[in-house]
Amino acid sequence: MSILAWIVLGLIAGFIGSKLVNKTGEGIILDIVLGIVGAVVGGYVFSVLGAGGVSGLNLYSLLVAVVGAVLVLVVYHALFRRRA
Repeated sequence: MSILAWIVLGLIAGFIGSKLVNKTGEGIILDIVLGIVGAVVGGYVFSVLGAGGVSGLNLYSLLVAVVGAVLVLVVYHALFRRRA
């Protein structure tokens, strides 16, 4: 996948994950970063479970990325948001 496809997938996954976890976005840059990290984490988790990871810009890859983004956001909020 090209870097532009990773950014688009990360933005969409990060936005959806942010809406699922805390009902508001984290900001466009943090949504992209957490979405891309979530895509990598989701791909790893799915591959460990025997399913395919992120394979391109399609609905399955978006699902994998959103699951990963939700996992990353839960950990992110557990580490950084409760201290405030």
